[in-house]
Amino acid sequence: MPNFEHPEYPEATLLHLESMVPCRETQVSSLLSIFGERQHFSFPSIFIYGHTSSGKTYVMQTLLETLELPHVFVNCVECFTSRLLLEEILTQLQSLSSENKHGSHVPCDTFNDFVRLFKQEIITQDLQNQTVYIVLDKAEQLREMEANVLPGFLRLQEMTDRNVTVIFLSEIVWELFRPNTGCLEPFTLYFPDYSIGHLQKILSHYHPPEYSADFYAAYINILLGVFYTVCRDLKELRHLAALNFTKYCEPVVRGEANERDTRRLWKNIESHLKKAMQTVYLREISSSQWEKIQQDDGEPGHLKGLSAHAHVELPYYSKFLLIAAYLASYNPARTDKRFFLKHHGKIKKTNFLKKHEKTSNHLLGPKPFPLDRLLAILYSIVDNKVAPTANIFSQITSLVTLQLLTLVGHDDQLDGPKYKCTVSLDFIRAIARTVNFDIIKYLYDFL
Repeated sequence: MPNFEHPEYPEATLLHLESMVPCRETQVSSLLSIFGERQHFSFPSIFIYGHTSSGKTYVMQTLLETLELPHVFVNCVECFTSRLLLEEILTQLQSLSSENKHGSHVPCDTFNDFVRLFKQEIITQDLQNQTVYIVLDKAEQLREMEANVLPGFLRLQEMTDRNVTVIFLSEIVWELFRPNTGCLEPFTLYFPDYSIGHLQKILSHYHPPEYSADFYAAYINILLGVFYTVCRDLKELRHLAALNFTKYCEPVVRGEANERDTRRLWKNIESHLKKAMQTVYLREISSSQWEKIQQDDGEPGHLKGLSAHAHVELPYYSKFLLIAAYLASYNPARTDKRFFLKHHGKIKKTNFLKKHEKTSNHLLGPKPFPLDRLLAILYSIVDNKVAPTANIFSQITSLVTLQLLTLVGHDDQLDGPKYKCTVSLDFIRAIARTVNFDIIKYLYDFL
């Protein structure tokens, strides 16, 4: 016997629906009660809210498609203006008929036009005797649209005099939606976060056919034991489960362990799961690159240029400006002749080493430098000639805005502005590699 009961739908359909929406039986039962039978008038509007990856979109899509209810499903991020949103609803409404699966474009400029065209389309599609559902996903975007859009959807059933229910799916509570002028209150339904038991049940449901359900459930239990404290996003956990399962199976594939040897399987994958903790949500490397790391038993940081913390996208000359700024911050000014003049003569490092200079400049931190010195170093390290144009000066300002450089003192200084470079050695080495510049050769501390 299914957990869901409804006189309108056969038992087989309800059993299939129950298998498709695990751990959301309470919410689905509430929705079935609200929907009633096809010909019954339902609530004018339903507001469903909950954190990301709590099953709101999936449950609504599965419920409407399994029960074959006439519906329109629109993402408010994709349809970011009221015109796009209204036109998309009308276009999808056209495609509900078997004759017109794609629907033609329907121009609609205002909400008044939408109400008129919606009423016509309901008659054309012969949907007067059943409820039509309009689902607006990412509904928080409606707050950025015209003031009449949200109240209009809340009263759409009243304005059209048709059997229509508008369902809002959002990650924020209704109190942040409610207009100051007041509106028709929707029926609110909360989707709580999945518990660790729910996540275990849902993730274990997608086990590969070549392995037993118990073996995959043990793997999911290990995975959740590592990641549950930092990540409860079902989509991210499914991604991590698929990404690391091959490594978990290695001892079984090689014949070194059987499926019940949990201790050996855990020891094999423990270090790899801890490495994966560093890249939760970030996607700093692709799935194929992560698999390559697992095969080579390497560290994620060993792949050149993959980490977003060690590499940033900058224009070509901005990279050289940042390199010049780093050299100006960490090299004494009198060493510029040694590094950047071709015929500087012999200058021994011991000549520079005074008592107070024996400490590494990198330990003392960056020193301020004038703009003239920065540009002089830039012209020395760039192969081709660079004119001191407004473009170069604007790029210096951009580096300050990005907090890669810091402006020292006040803008109204008579002797010109001074700057400090705030990036680390690892960061500047990564930047220098992208332009094939060996910065270590030009640093006084590494002579």
